[in-house]
Amino acid sequence: MKNIVLTGFMGTGKTTVGQLLAEELHRQFFDTDQVIEEKLGASIKEIFKKIGEPKFREFETETIALISNLEDSVISCGGGVVVNPENVKNLNRNGIIINLYASPEHIFKRLYEYDTRPLIKQMLNPLEGIKKLLAQRQKAYEQCAFAIDTDNLSPEQVVKKILEHKLVKDILK
Repeated sequence: MKNIVLTGFMGTGKTTVGQLLAEELHRQFFDTDQVIEEKLGASIKEIFKKIGEPKFREFETETIALISNLEDSVISCGGGVVVNPENVKNLNRNGIIINLYASPEHIFKRLYEYDTRPLIKQMLNPLEGIKKLLAQRQKAYEQCAFAIDTDNLSPEQVVKKILEHKLVKDILK
């Protein structure tokens, strides 16, 4: 069976929703950022600091190539994964990609208090930075099979919306 892949900007609920969805469907759950952290023995923040974003993106692409070969899994991807066409191709080969999104204001509220998001912490004006990065990634996010606005939904409500979508129902048959 095909994988269910969650993507979207940081702070949209991919990991939490992915864990709940995997539990509901009795599937394995993989978070690409967690896989990279385990492989490199450092947090994403430390990885960005030590090797920079371009090298991190290389590790991310390698991770996606491996994980996308799995079946019957729920995969949560980092927010920049779909910017690379190679990642999208690999994930689509054996999965359906769902974009979780939220308004810049909600993202800012959810993320700014945490110190684990290197892209947010390096921005002089985080809210404007979020808006700019969202705009840069918009076309990549639009190529997903479908999208769910997580602004005013609990993670459980997002899972319900995913499971009710026709494309997901079709792959679960």
